[in-house]
Amino acid sequence: MNSQRCHERILAIICSVFDAYSAVLFLPDGTAIESADLSAGAATAAATAALDRDSQLHRLAASFSLGDMVDTGTAIAPGRGLVGWIIRNREPLLVNNFDQRQSHLGYYRSNEEATIKAFMGCPVPGGGALCIDSKRQYSFSDKDQKILQLFADLISGVEGVVCQGAGQASLTRYYAALQVISELRGRISRWPQFLAEFLRLMAEATGFDHALFAARDGDGQNYILEGESHHLLLGKGDAPMYPIGNGIVGWVFRNDAPVYTEGTDGAPMAPLFGKGAHMPAFRSVMCLPLMINKVTRGVLCLGHGEPRVIPDDLRAFTRMSVDHLALFLENLYLKSRLRELLPKARLERRVPAPAPHERSDRDTDD
Repeated sequence: MNSQRCHERILAIICSVFDAYSAVLFLPDGTAIESADLSAGAATAAATAALDRDSQLHRLAASFSLGDMVDTGTAIAPGRGLVGWIIRNREPLLVNNFDQRQSHLGYYRSNEEATIKAFMGCPVPGGGALCIDSKRQYSFSDKDQKILQLFADLISGVEGVVCQGAGQASLTRYYAALQVISELRGRISRWPQFLAEFLRLMAEATGFDHALFAARDGDGQNYILEGESHHLLLGKGDAPMYPIGNGIVGWVFRNDAPVYTEGTDGAPMAPLFGKGAHMPAFRSVMCLPLMINKVTRGVLCLGHGEPRVIPDDLRAFTRMSVDHLALFLENLYLKSRLRELLPKARLERRVPAPAPHERSDRDTDD
C-alpha cells in the first residue's frame, strides 16, 4: 500500500471516530525549492536555497469527505487561513463556531466552505497539519483534540516508515544503475553508442521523462545537442546548435554550476535551450556540468513534465553518473592521442640515430 492510500484509510477512520464531515492532511511540499531566473531566452541567475518549513507550501497529501467538494490540488502557505495558522505556529486549533467572514479553510471548491460550522486541527510532527471539520456547531471538544493529536503522531510514524522504505528502494536502484554505467565503459568503446545507452539508463533510473546531453563546440561560442533518451529534436540532419548564452543549458556552460528546478512553486519553467526550441514544457529539471580540465565541456539535462522534489540522494546519483561520463570522454581523448603519437614513434624507431663515431667523423670533416 502506498503512502497516499494509507493516509486516506486513516482519514476515513478519523471521520468515523469524530463524526466529521471531512478530514484533510497537509504535508510539506518539499525540502527545497530551486529555480533559474531567466529572461530573453537566456538564464541570468540560478539559485539553490534550502527553505525551512515556515516558507514552504504545504499541499493536500490526502483527504476523506462525505461530500465531493474537497479541492485535491490545494496548496497552503504557512499563516494563510486556519490550516496555515497551525502549520506556522505548530500548535493545535479548535474553532467550534466557524465564521467564514473572519477566517477561511482554503481546501474546498465553490461555496462548500460556507456550510462548515466547526473546525479542529493539530500539527503533524515533522511538518504539516491534520484537520477535520463538521457542518454542526460545537462538534468537537478539548478531549477530541488530544485524540486527534494521537492520530497525527500515527500519521507521522507511517510517513517515516514509508519514506524510509522508498528511500532504500531508490538507493538500491541508483547503485544498480551505477554498476551498469561502469560496465558500459568497459563494454562499449564508441561514443555515440555509449551516450545513447547512458541517456536511456539515466531517464529510467531517475524516473524523469527525458535525458539529453549537450556539448560545447570547438570555439566555445555555441553548444550542440549530441544525444537524447527519446526522440525530440535530433533527426537525420545536422544536430541542433544554440548560442552559448541560450537557455538554462547555456547558463550552466557559462557558470560551471548545476541548476535544479523542482517546479513545486508553480513558477513558469524557463526553456532549456532558449526560446524557439521545440521542446516539451518541463516543470522539473536537472542540468549538471560535465567538467574536463576545470572547463564545462558538456551538460547533462534531465526533464520531467510534472513538478518533482529532487532529494539529496538523486542529486548525488546524477553527479556520480556525470563523473562516469567524463571519465569515458577522457579515456577516448587519451586513446585518440595515443593513435596520433604511435605512428610518429614507429617512424623514429625505423630511423636510428647516427653512431657516436659517425657523428665525430662528420664533425672532423666540417
